[in-house]
Formats: sequence, structure tokens, C-alpha cells
Amino acid sequence: MRFASLGSGSKGNSTLIEWRDTCIMLDCGFSIKDTTQRLAKLGKTPEDISAILVTHEHSDHWKGVVPLSNKFSIKVYLTAGCLKSQELKTQTKIPTTNLHIIDSHQQFDVGDIRVTPVPVPHDAREPVQYLFNSPSHKLGILTDIGSLTPHVESQYANCDGLLVEANHDLDMLAAGSYPAFLKERVGGQWGHLNNQQTARLISKVEQDRLQHLVIGHISEKNNCVDLVKREIEAVYQGRDGAGEVFYACQQEGFDWLNLK
Repeated sequence: MRFASLGSGSKGNSTLIEWRDTCIMLDCGFSIKDTTQRLAKLGKTPEDISAILVTHEHSDHWKGVVPLSNKFSIKVYLTAGCLKSQELKTQTKIPTTNLHIIDSHQQFDVGDIRVTPVPVPHDAREPVQYLFNSPSHKLGILTDIGSLTPHVESQYANCDGLLVEANHDLDMLAAGSYPAFLKERVGGQWGHLNNQQTARLISKVEQDRLQHLVIGHISEKNNCVDLVKREIEAVYQGRDGAGEVFYACQQEGFDWLNLK
């Protein structure tokens, strides 16, 4: 199994997960043109995508989902709450032949990959994050979550690969230019993880199993990689004490990482 990112941040998110003949796109927050260009950098085309999975309806995760699905007839998997929210806002629809409503508490298969949705606290309609399994690998993607629940911690404790957000630094958010209501939203229990919360989660996972750790959804206004590194690398030893941490960016995402 391998995974890569087309971009990670408030201006657009999309992650690829591939195993054998199945290539899943998780979210699509970019235009068709931008998505196609970003896919090309990873050696992929829209025709290679087996399905698009959606975490929630915010535009940085949703913007390109319907256009890409409709143009290339790609299946879309999402919760009923997410679909209802977008249809009310945009009046855009996915053809029923490509639409798959998931149970946020039930595993399902997309080609060769077993997918486990994980309900999370976020200010959206029925948001989920996902775990991806092959017979030999477990990959966790965890962004856009405001607080860590016991269920989330247990689900992500034993991954071979993990992409997790460290969205903001508390001091930078407090001193930044966001209006008060937005600071409260981002830093609240329904917003995004701060650096300390992410470090706490990483300190609890089975690090001897973790082959690749990627930190994503880093705010360009309320965080910086140096601050994230200070928190994460203080608690992360990695597999055999030699763990490397990758930091996803908005423009480039990150290149393919392979799980052995």
C-alpha cells in the first residue's frame, strides 16, 4: 500500500491511497484543472481513480468532488449528512449511479481496500475520517477534528502509516488576525487540532509499528513547521527509534510513501 497528497491545507485537500488495482481519492478541494495537474505530478490521471471518499462538506475538501465525479464518472462515497448539507447549499447533484451513502459506523470495501469510517467532532454535518486496510497494512488519515475522543484514539493507535493534522499553534492563533468568532471556531472542540493535541495523540500510538508519520493541514496563518516539529519530534521516536516525520504542504502535498 502507498499514499500521497495532492495538497494539504485550508486552500484545498486531497489524498491518494493505492493498493493493487485500487486507487482511492480522499476528498477533492481543487478544480478539475488543478486536480489533473496535481495528479500528473504523482503519475496519475483522473481515469486512474477508483472512487472519491469524502470526509465532510467544507469547500477545501469538497470543491472538486462533484465536477470530477461527473466528468469522469467516478463513484463517490459519503455520509447522508454530508450529502444533504451540500445539496441544500449548492443544488448540485451526483448521479445516483455513482453515489454511495455510507454508514459512518460500518466498514465497507472499495476494490481491494477495506475502509473504516471514524466519526469525529468537527463543525460539519456527519463528518468522518477514515482508516484504510489491506491484508498487511493499516493506514490512518485524521484531519479536521476538533478534539480527541477515546474512540478516535483507539482506532488510530496501531497504524502502519498515519497522516494527522497539526493545524494551529495556540499562541499564534490567539495573536493572529482572525476575528474572535473564527479563533473560537478553529480552536474549539469542533474545530481543528493544535500542535499539543497532535503531539499527545502521537505519544499514545504504537510507534514501533508506525512506518511513516505525516503531519498535514498546517495553517499558513496560525502555525509554522518549526513549531510543529518542536512538539512532534519531542514525543516521536518512530520505528526502531529512527522515525522520520514528513510535513505536508499546501502547494505540493507530499510524494508517494510506501508501506512495506
